[in-house]
Amino acid sequence: MAKSLKLLLTENVDNLGIVGDVVNVRLGYARNFLLPRGLATQPSDELLASLAEKRKAAEKELAELRKHRQGIIGKLDGLEITLTRACNDQGHLYGSVTQNDLAEALTGLGFPVRPREVRLPGTIKRVDNYDVHVRFESNLEATVKVYVVPDRDIQVDQREEMEFDNEGNLIEKGPNGERIKPEREDRPERRERRGDRGDRKGGKKRDRGQ
Repeated sequence: MAKSLKLLLTENVDNLGIVGDVVNVRLGYARNFLLPRGLATQPSDELLASLAEKRKAAEKELAELRKHRQGIIGKLDGLEITLTRACNDQGHLYGSVTQNDLAEALTGLGFPVRPREVRLPGTIKRVDNYDVHVRFESNLEATVKVYVVPDRDIQVDQREEMEFDNEGNLIEKGPNGERIKPEREDRPERRERRGDRGDRKGGKKRDRGQ
């Protein structure tokens, strides 16, 4: 059974093609999305000819859109924006900064950007600064510097959080970032407990010997 299908696009479809394009798509994508929405159909020479004028208009619109986006990218690259967020005393946000948040912020500044065009470096969940990429197409991309700041005055500790082993001992790190497990102290109370256990064991042996 074929896993792909060749279809003629009757409308523009993002990340796939414009009207008049003949494309190969997955069978499920065709049946569940393109065909039910009337975005594509079986190709034929007659249909291709009938879509010629519509395709010409789509190509003109696409060229204008690309020119507009080139202008936006030129202004976006190197842009700095600040987002104020609620956080705890360690600078951890009570929510994360999402693609929607950044798209709304950029659009509000006059740069129409859709959430899917925002590429995050990772989950943004703490006060810090981040390099975020805005990508319209493979060769239309800009980097925006995003500063996430707290909504109140706090002293954010920029050091790495402390780590502990399974016994509750602090794991220290050396100059090269390697983990150094601190030596456990042989406390008097530990020695006493070990001695008590030894006495009890010895007592049991004596009992059995009697």
